[in-house]
Amino acid sequence: MADEILQVENLVKHFPLTQGVVFKHQVGQVKAVDGVSFALHRGETLGLVGESGCGKSTLAKLLMALERPTSGSVRFEDQDVFALSRAELRRLRRRVQMVLQDPYTSLNPRMTVGDIVGEPFAIHGDPEGGRRRRVRELLEVVGLDPDHVNRYPHQFSGGQRQRIGIARALALRPDVIVCDEPVSALDVSVQAQVMNLLADLQKEFGLSYVFIAHDLAVVRHISDRVAVMYLGKIVEIGDEEQIYDHPTHPYTQALLSAVPVPDPTRRGTPIVLEGDVPSPTNPPSGCRFRTRCWKAQDVCATEEPLLQVRAARGPDDGADGGVTGSSHPSACHFADEKTARD
Repeated sequence: MADEILQVENLVKHFPLTQGVVFKHQVGQVKAVDGVSFALHRGETLGLVGESGCGKSTLAKLLMALERPTSGSVRFEDQDVFALSRAELRRLRRRVQMVLQDPYTSLNPRMTVGDIVGEPFAIHGDPEGGRRRRVRELLEVVGLDPDHVNRYPHQFSGGQRQRIGIARALALRPDVIVCDEPVSALDVSVQAQVMNLLADLQKEFGLSYVFIAHDLAVVRHISDRVAVMYLGKIVEIGDEEQIYDHPTHPYTQALLSAVPVPDPTRRGTPIVLEGDVPSPTNPPSGCRFRTRCWKAQDVCATEEPLLQVRAARGPDDGADGGVTGSSHPSACHFADEKTARD
């Protein structure tokens, strides 16, 4: 589609497991990303949510072409990213940037803030009007004092350091920014300030975001669409209202049941998932979530549910199969809107 700036098609990344010191041989593989497909539209924010170890950060590296896939494709404006030459990939990096998770380790402590924000210009060439002027402009855009260009990262708070990272990502005026858990290391009040900043920058510069987080509550107010990831696969994807008001996959329902609600009268019973997350080296057959799912039946062990649009039925629907809410892609044989255990 014309408004799709990024297309991900059946993306797979498996890391080999080897044994031996001198003569190494492969004994297995870690299926970090295992068949992920989605599209990012211009000017939208796609929230990518899941537990630690589900493959979110590996997916982010694939989107940035920092890792090469086992199979599948990432297309930027209909260009296959992994088919580009080194020179073409260098030009692409001007348009796709990244904000890293930890503002305490992602900034070089030996470089001044001015050098950190101006580093993209040193690599790709100075902007019109000069590097120093542009660096000061960027600091002001993200809410920092431009007179602090000669300070070092340790002289700033965590939230301010993340603003420095955002300024660095904005330097080359990208179209897409991949945000890899950019607020997880920050206090709750600071998280809100940084997310508000990202929303304002999106409106001002027409940015598209892939916003990665492990908490559904964090991405609710910044994401236009949300994709829920479990053990290397997307199990549900839809717009903000569909995911939060009409979740159809049991994993999404469990995550949402744990989100704090300020109104005590609206609090439900949290769904406690039993067992540990299976190993990505040997995921369960069929549905990967079935070992922790209260809805699992025999078919879940033998047939993998496809990520497809399913008619979402509420808990009070009768035999007529009435559909409530909006239907959206979900990878569950028994998708419905029921959020309590049967």
